[in-house]
Amino acid sequence: MDTPANPPAEHHYLAGLDLAGRRVVVVGAGTVAQRRLPRLVGAGAAVEVIAPEATPAVEALADAGEITWTRRGYRDGDLDGAWYAVAAASPDEVNAAVGAEAERRRVFCVRSDRAVSGSAVTPAVAEHDGLLLGVLAGGFPRRSVAVRDALLEALQSGVVDEHADAPAPGVVLVGGGPGAPDLITVRGRRLLAKADLVVTDHLAPRELLEELGPHVEVVDASKIPYGRAANQDVINRTLIEGVRAGRFVVRLKGGDPYVFGRGFEELLACTEAGVPVTVVPGITSAFSVPAVADVPVTHRGVAHEVVVVSGHVAPGDERSLVDWPSLARLRGTLVLLMAVQRIESFADVLIEHGRPADTPVAVVQEGTTATQRSLRTTLDRVGADVREQGVQPPAVVVIGPVAGLKD
Repeated sequence: MDTPANPPAEHHYLAGLDLAGRRVVVVGAGTVAQRRLPRLVGAGAAVEVIAPEATPAVEALADAGEITWTRRGYRDGDLDGAWYAVAAASPDEVNAAVGAEAERRRVFCVRSDRAVSGSAVTPAVAEHDGLLLGVLAGGFPRRSVAVRDALLEALQSGVVDEHADAPAPGVVLVGGGPGAPDLITVRGRRLLAKADLVVTDHLAPRELLEELGPHVEVVDASKIPYGRAANQDVINRTLIEGVRAGRFVVRLKGGDPYVFGRGFEELLACTEAGVPVTVVPGITSAFSVPAVADVPVTHRGVAHEVVVVSGHVAPGDERSLVDWPSLARLRGTLVLLMAVQRIESFADVLIEHGRPADTPVAVVQEGTTATQRSLRTTLDRVGADVREQGVQPPAVVVIGPVAGLKD
């Protein structure tokens, strides 16, 4: 950390600039300019980059028409009509010349080589839920970055609540991710911290519930004593009644609400009842669980397709909507969710319709959690191996050449 024992007083005046449609000149197109450009483009500035050469990322911005690239060195007069300038050239003499012209033309200028010589400095910046945070630390960038990160973490975790008022009654469908509590999205965790009522299921990260205040009511949907259809009706009713009672309701689900999570059914029920609903996507276990077990669901030259299939009904069940013969003919990756109890049936039908019996298979139980364990096998052996090793749900099954890459 480069914090001084007695840091000088910050002498800059912190202000937000409206650069939309206004000319901004960036001299230099190296890695420093590459870092500065996205936020300038995002602010709507009319950005011109002046440099004889550029990094591939800067060149891509120019090719996409997001910036104008003048492919030559800087010349005096290039700041004519500019509102803001960034001197990010590699020779310090060029930056000094840009700074001198900016001073004459009364254009605020940031110098990447010598910040104290510029008329403006770039703060450590972050965005959070409509807030733009900027921190200046008197020329000590590591300190400003550390403070910015601490503020951002406090906002994301709910330690600092930038919304003083309670949220309006409504339902938020939050994807809790694959299991580890720190794999929920930032938005999901922030909204969960505001809940008055949480309706959760058995695949949602349980550790997150411990962080809730004592006033929060938690309903465990997996313990509602009804069958599957009736259970969903009770869940829908609980969400709707909670909002009608003036509460902010979070429906916390495992994975992503719309990947075999019945989230859209809940959205429809709430919408039909006139209840406002927000959806917060989550990290689906279909891809994240294989990833933490070193199984990429796609890989160049190995798999150009990946299909995610629900295994909650057997291949011959009249309720099945899956075309198993067609899946067997695919050469890429099959990811099966909720398939452990019927894995032998799925393997048999795939082999029957042409999938090679020696196709690699990976089975990952309780992925991303402390009890995660993996099984590597083949399609003709997966049923027996799952039984022999006592693999239990929840588990993700990956079928295809990608499951054998680690070997």
